Amino acid sequence: MPHSPVPTGPLAERLAAVRARVSAAAADAGRAPDAVRLLVATKTQDASMVLAAVEAGADLLGENRVQELVAKAPALAPHVAAGRVAVHMIGHLQRNKVNQVLGAAGCVESVDSLALALALSERCVRDGRTLDVMVQVNVSGEPSKSGTLPDDGPSLAFDVAALPGLRLTGFMTIGARSDDEQVVRAGFARLREIRDDVASSGRPGTDDARELSMGMSGDLELAVAEGATIVRVGTAVFGPRPTA
Repeated sequence: MPHSPVPTGPLAERLAAVRARVSAAAADAGRAPDAVRLLVATKTQDASMVLAAVEAGADLLGENRVQELVAKAPALAPHVAAGRVAVHMIGHLQRNKVNQVLGAAGCVESVDSLALALALSERCVRDGRTLDVMVQVNVSGEPSKSGTLPDDGPSLAFDVAALPGLRLTGFMTIGARSDDEQVVRAGFARLREIRDDVASSGRPGTDDARELSMGMSGDLELAVAEGATIVRVGTAVFGPRPTA
């Protein structure tokens, strides 16, 4: 069934406003505006709305839930095949969902255990493909957030980087839920330190581990100040999510 078109005007305006925020934050940090990419988080948005975002200029999308990722994949497939859009899995991933994700995402940002990395590696080797992955680190220590502990981040990254079929491209985190900007920035800084240690280690498979996916609608400026290369924004682009 074809998807009903969604007007792109308001989306384009909000997308432009977010890009302006990112560029301003980069300038304030003495960084080039193109040093930070905007990933549009599409959680709870239907395929029509996501396609409208693509028409409005979104070229990097992120999905939190496997079921939604798979459901939207057919509509996005022509754009992905043409190189206009890349799709990342940014939510918690269970090992039994690996096969579904590999058919719909070009990068998994949420690798938080060696067991998951092994499952991804095994399937990629079987399929003769290479998958971009990031290690998710829980820098805030909040139980509600996924990710390996910061102290375990480097060792997990080294293990992941050595696996066949996977290319370690960097690290991902969700910022602390705090009104104290120093607390939030400290978490982002910790991830940057982990990235720097791993990327400069000389260990096999770590040369490409440069990405820092961190910062969302409410804290992207803090993340950019601490070195984010990808910010994941949903609400500021689509508006508040519908309540259940």
